[in-house]
Amino acid sequence: MAQWPSLAVLALSMSLVAQTPARAAESHGGGHEAGGHAAAPAAPIEPLPVKPYTLPVEMVRTLQLLQDRIAQGSGPAHTGQRALLAHAEERMRALEPEAWADPVNIRAAVTFALGGGGPALLRHILASSKVPADGTPLVLGSLAFLEGREKEARTLLTKIDAASLPVGLGAQLALTQSALVVRDDPAQSIRLLDLARLLAPGTLVEEGALRREIFVLAQGNDLAKFEALAVQYLRRFRHSVYAGNFRQRFAAALTRLDFGTDSGRFARLQAMLDEIEPEGRRDLYLLMARAALDQGKNATAVFAAERTVTLTEPGTVAAVRARLYRAAALVVVDGRFEESVETLRMTDRSVLVPADRDLLDAALATAREIRDVPGAPGTPPSPEPPRLAARELPTTPAIARAQGVIGQIDDLMRKSGR
Repeated sequence: MAQWPSLAVLALSMSLVAQTPARAAESHGGGHEAGGHAAAPAAPIEPLPVKPYTLPVEMVRTLQLLQDRIAQGSGPAHTGQRALLAHAEERMRALEPEAWADPVNIRAAVTFALGGGGPALLRHILASSKVPADGTPLVLGSLAFLEGREKEARTLLTKIDAASLPVGLGAQLALTQSALVVRDDPAQSIRLLDLARLLAPGTLVEEGALRREIFVLAQGNDLAKFEALAVQYLRRFRHSVYAGNFRQRFAAALTRLDFGTDSGRFARLQAMLDEIEPEGRRDLYLLMARAALDQGKNATAVFAAERTVTLTEPGTVAAVRARLYRAAALVVVDGRFEESVETLRMTDRSVLVPADRDLLDAALATAREIRDVPGAPGTPPSPEPPRLAARELPTTPAIARAQGVIGQIDDLMRKSGR
């Protein structure tokens, strides 16, 4: 029976193979030496000259590394970003005015400002009167954008070819340009977001561009690309610090799409959401079911609620909410009335948030309009079901943890195109 060679034999074989070229060289060299033609020693290889990075470039590189960790879900990196931004701005403002005559430093400063640093550094740079003429439109346009002067920013920045700039600045500028044109030219906004993703793969810029593009596509009803990019985001950036905000907006976007006219889309929707871990998937289905009810998309509400039930333990708050949403959607469907009313009557109001209690009351009132329901709790029958006031969707514990940063995220998306 054949046996694998021992480790000792393998090690000896590798040693002999490694020594063979050296011995051959010695033998070859010995022959020349015997003939009086000894080979001259090889000249040492000089290292390539490396120009040290300037301080603004180093600061921006450090910020980008930290932000890439944020895109992968690092809470400490997100917490530390504010301190790093303040430290980097302080050090750059301390530079001599002549430093801003260098185009490299100007590009780094604009990248820093658009990447979350804000307008203060750009104001300081302009006050130095050292900005090169060819860099002035970029600085002025970026400052206008960060200060909310969109018309001026659009005039200055949309003339610059983001693809012609160094990739870090080019990606950041493309993200900014997309925000400036999205209302008037969504197709151009999508092209710019594609460019940002191409220039900065795996970074927070790509995460922000991908997240933003998904919602632009949803508004344009481009379902094929919407589905493809959503799967990308859910696979690659599911742990991003900004993923909680993304999922809540994603649930609302999904319900605005017309899944009820194509049963095959439900299968594709399920395939998209299967990319998420079970807890996050359950939360997203629950958000979808609630949003679909508010938008009158009963088929989507039933689908999302039933998927939620399969991902929850019986008796949990999530299970109670999912069954409520399903019953509320089915109470007006022929053949499902009795079943739905029974579910509504048995729903434990004490575990519901106020918005869901309002929904329960509205569903019971609707049932009473269809047929008198004995023993149903709530107010006396009214000629018209109570209308639910505009409200925020109730959030699950996992989504609620992200609410503290949603205001900051929306502000960052507004200011830097994310």
